[in-house]
Amino acid sequence: MEQEYVNEHIGKKIKDLRNRNGLTQQELADRTELTKGFISQLERGQVSPSIVTLLDLIECLGTTASDFFKEAEEERIVFSEEGFFEKVDDAGNSIQWIVPTAQRYQMEPLLVVVGPHESLEEDKPHDGEEFGYLISGRLKLHLGDKVYPVKAGESFYYPAKRRHRIENPGGRPAKFIWVSTPPTF
Repeated sequence: MEQEYVNEHIGKKIKDLRNRNGLTQQELADRTELTKGFISQLERGQVSPSIVTLLDLIECLGTTASDFFKEAEEERIVFSEEGFFEKVDDAGNSIQWIVPTAQRYQMEPLLVVVGPHESLEEDKPHDGEEFGYLISGRLKLHLGDKVYPVKAGESFYYPAKRRHRIENPGGRPAKFIWVSTPPTF
């Protein structure tokens, strides 16, 4: 019974990889010098390949044995405050990385609080784009030589190819969501 499960599991993974690579059973058979019938039986869990044959299939499908046999981690979708990473600068401004593994993704969302009459350190020009949504307070967005006022409930979006800085001109903290791409942390 256990062998049948292993055969089905291997067959399903081979079929998934073949489909992801856009190959027909015949094309995979031709690349591995196997028959289309064997590939079909393998994908249905009806035969068990030798180790050499399995390794050849894995290589032809563009992966490694360690990746093939690695069990997929459950994708994390929801993140709670306990997992946030916070950095507080000398002026008391707070930056929280609200998706702890963001460096693996294409966006880096932050929750930022800038103290009254404070500003964040200037960011030098870099590739990517930045987006912000002001939850509360007021901000001044310094982008190159221009300054843009931002009120609570407003958002901003810009390519990061010019130097930029965020300032809080108000008398109370300014809280905003800031998303940059690609991640910089």
